[in-house]
Amino acid sequence: MTDTAAPSHWRRRAFLATLGTGWAAYGAIGVLSDPSYSRSRGLTAITAHVPMGVLGWVWVGCGALALVAAARPCWARLHDLGFAALAAPAALWGAAFTVAAVTTYRQAAGSACGWLAFALGVVWAAGMDDPPPEKREEHPWT
Repeated sequence: MTDTAAPSHWRRRAFLATLGTGWAAYGAIGVLSDPSYSRSRGLTAITAHVPMGVLGWVWVGCGALALVAAARPCWARLHDLGFAALAAPAALWGAAFTVAAVTTYRQAAGSACGWLAFALGVVWAAGMDDPPPEKREEHPWT
């Protein structure tokens, strides 16, 4: 029996749901409830303009947006918005840690690399296709 239903893009949706949950939890637990000095020290390029509490809610909101996007099976534009919501705070964090690493806080270099890699990974995952089953090539390991 052939399934003629529209593709659900479940891999992309699973990615959105997984990282969306992680982003929301990071914002709530890691930023809002524990704005540690070591984290905020590397983010002075941002926190000079935006308080950590607001940044924590940005993470929560972006994670929630990714979760909403994941809940919609065949709405590609919403999926794109969800991926943008995942990439934006990671890229912002990466940029801030990069500024800190090259100016006043060399120890921020590791965090800069990690957050920028995360942002790039999200962008690359956003561009990957999740073809419907009838278009997929079968491999012996799948």
